[in-house]
Amino acid sequence: MAFMFLRETVRTYRERDPAARSSLEVLLCYPGVHAVMWHRLSHWLWGHELRLLARFSSNIARWLTGIEIHPAAKLGRRFVIDHGMGVVIGETAQVGDDCYFYHQVTLGVARTSGGKRHPTVGNNVIIGAGAKVLGPISVGDNARVGANAVVVDNVPNDTTVVGIPARSVDRKMPRDRNVPGFDPYGIPCDGELDPLLHDLDQMHCQLAELEARVTRIAATQVHQRQEAAE
Repeated sequence: MAFMFLRETVRTYRERDPAARSSLEVLLCYPGVHAVMWHRLSHWLWGHELRLLARFSSNIARWLTGIEIHPAAKLGRRFVIDHGMGVVIGETAQVGDDCYFYHQVTLGVARTSGGKRHPTVGNNVIIGAGAKVLGPISVGDNARVGANAVVVDNVPNDTTVVGIPARSVDRKMPRDRNVPGFDPYGIPCDGELDPLLHDLDQMHCQLAELEARVTRIAATQVHQRQEAAE
C-alpha cells in the first residue's frame, strides 16, 4: 500500500510540475513528496494510539522538509505540495484528492476551541502561495484560492476567491485539473482582480472624472465673468 501511494504521488508530481525531469529526481529532491510520505507513517502511528511517537515523527519531518503536518490531519491521494517551505496543516484539517498547495499555505484555526477547528478542503483544489484558510470551514471541489488570500468563510464548488478577507471572483474554473490558467502568485490569468480593489479603482476613476468636470465648470464661470466685466 505504501509503495502504491509513493508511486502514485511521484507520477502526479511528474505530470503537474514541468521542472520534474525524472521519477528519481522527484523521489530524492522534492520535499513535498517527503513530507506527505512521512505523514503517512505519522498518521498510522496516531491511528494506533502511539500519539507521542506520531508527534515526534511529524516533528522530524518538519525539521527535514520545512512542512508541518499534524499527524491527525487527513490527506487525500495525489496531493502535491509545490516548493513546500512554510506549509502548515493543522490537527483537524482534511484535504481531498488531487489537491495542489504552494508554499506558505496554512490550514489553521480562526479561534482557539475544541472539536473541529481546521478547514475541510475538497477534491481538485488549488491554494496559492501564502494563502491562509482558517477555521472549521469548507473549501468546495474544484475551488481555487488566490495567493495571500485569507479565507474565513465557506468557498463553494468551482469558485475562485482572492483578497483579504477572501471574496469570490465572478467566474467558473475549468473542471480539468490539467488545464492551465491559475496563477498561484496573485495575478489570475484572465485579468480578474480582487473585487474590493476593483470597486476602489472604479471609485478612483469616478472621482477623477468628477474633479475634471468641476474644473471645467469653474473655468467656464471665470470666462463668463471676464466677458461680463468687459
